[in-house]
Amino acid sequence: MYSFTDNWWTNTITLCAIIVTISYYFCVSTFKKWEKLNVPYIKPIPLFGNFLGIASGKDHPLEFYGRIYDQLSGHKYGGLFQMRTPYLMIRDPEIINDVLIKEFASFPDRGIYSDFSVNPLSNNLFFMENPQWKTIRSKLSPAFTSGKLKNMYNQMKECGDILMKNIDILREKNNEIEVRDILGKYATDVIGACAFGLKLNSINDDQSKFRKYGKSIFTPSIRALFRELCLMINPSLLRVIRVKDFSTEATEFFHRVFKETIAYRLENKIVRNDYVDYLLQARKDLVLNPNLPKHEKFTETQIVANAFVMFVAGFETVSTTVSFCLYELALNKSIQDKVREEIQLKLSQNDGQIDNALLMDLNYLDMVIAETLRKYPPLVALFRKASKTYQVLNDSLEIEKGQKIIIPVYALHYDKQYYTDPEKFIPERFLPEEKAKRPSGIYLPFGDGPRICIGKRFARIEMKLAIVEM
Repeated sequence: MYSFTDNWWTNTITLCAIIVTISYYFCVSTFKKWEKLNVPYIKPIPLFGNFLGIASGKDHPLEFYGRIYDQLSGHKYGGLFQMRTPYLMIRDPEIINDVLIKEFASFPDRGIYSDFSVNPLSNNLFFMENPQWKTIRSKLSPAFTSGKLKNMYNQMKECGDILMKNIDILREKNNEIEVRDILGKYATDVIGACAFGLKLNSINDDQSKFRKYGKSIFTPSIRALFRELCLMINPSLLRVIRVKDFSTEATEFFHRVFKETIAYRLENKIVRNDYVDYLLQARKDLVLNPNLPKHEKFTETQIVANAFVMFVAGFETVSTTVSFCLYELALNKSIQDKVREEIQLKLSQNDGQIDNALLMDLNYLDMVIAETLRKYPPLVALFRKASKTYQVLNDSLEIEKGQKIIIPVYALHYDKQYYTDPEKFIPERFLPEEKAKRPSGIYLPFGDGPRICIGKRFARIEMKLAIVEM
């Protein structure tokens, strides 16, 4: 006869065994996917999948995706697990082109989750899914036509002149200059002036809140890592825990500033033919239009969110790329000399004036920037999600609706099959005849297809101006 204590222990052990069994099943329930589909994959471990190195802080995503890419060598694609979530990594350039361009209708979304009720500023062009993404993109793309970019040049040049004055002052005080910081300030001022009509003066103001909160967006944090882990275990966790993408302080600052900027433009009837003007037109067409069906309407917050994403993306990519470019030029004096000779030659042919036409004519500098973006792409990987089931052409693989996809940009940029001596800085890789030898789909610093970076050409002009000025 069992005593009460014996029954208690038996029930407790049974309950614990059930909990452990259910927990284990939950942790591994997705791990048979690639085996069932006969897709080569990297063997996962419970809960963490292949993501333990990143979850523990041991690995950087750059190293992680590069290692997976190498382990799948010889295959067009392969499976991996970011925590419990199965991802399909695509290595084959032809399939990459299909996903990003030819069959874009089957892969229109990035598949990166954000709870917009908690993160209103994330409800923007980057995170939005179809059809909202397509709608707002069509409204904002005209802000970056060749003609519009040409009109922005004088404002860029003014920021470039201030940059050089500041560098001269810093050189008088100290032989060393923190290039990454001063270029971040320059890029902040350029995007503020050209896109929003704001004179931020970040270069001369070390206490600039735009610079302070802009930097905080990209600063690694425990909050950001925790959010990513929750997302990959189960997105539903984020709906419960409600972790924010950015700090409350930064979110409130940018929301208030951009909302005030839009209100000021409207109140004073200011027209500058810049990004804000296109946002205001989008607001008129998509928020205020009484004839628009309710399910197609946007909100005031979405308009502000698209101001925010342009500002944040605009300064970070430029400052980082130009910093790496200067670093490579410092290491490779012969290349530096070629860049300088080209600039001096074009200046001598243009009465010493730096203008938009001169920047467009700097072909070798274009190659130098392209090689910088190969070695140091702004994004380690691109992400997509299948919006419907898709049969891969000339292959047995059927990509299921909802399947998340990784295109390993950094690993492709360093693949010896496409780039000889990938660790070396060789701008001549981007001569027309050299580019023609490579397949498309292996150089993706700004993405490709309909979701290519909307500000790509703006960023390139800004980069070239900074380098020419310096």
